[in-house]
Amino acid sequence: MIRSLRVGAGFQARPTSIASTRLTHAVAASLAVGCLSLCVIVALTVMSIPVASAMPL
Repeated sequence: MIRSLRVGAGFQARPTSIASTRLTHAVAASLAVGCLSLCVIVALTVMSIPVASAMPL
């Protein structure tokens, strides 16, 4: 994330980093793992629907 220290006209202020790259990479990795696990859960659910509907009651 980038934050400007001083308020100037337009975007002339020099931006400074307020979050470390290590933290940014950790957040990106956790989002990727969460997205992958959500995709696996949805895929398993979609594949189990025909099996459940084929079972007799």
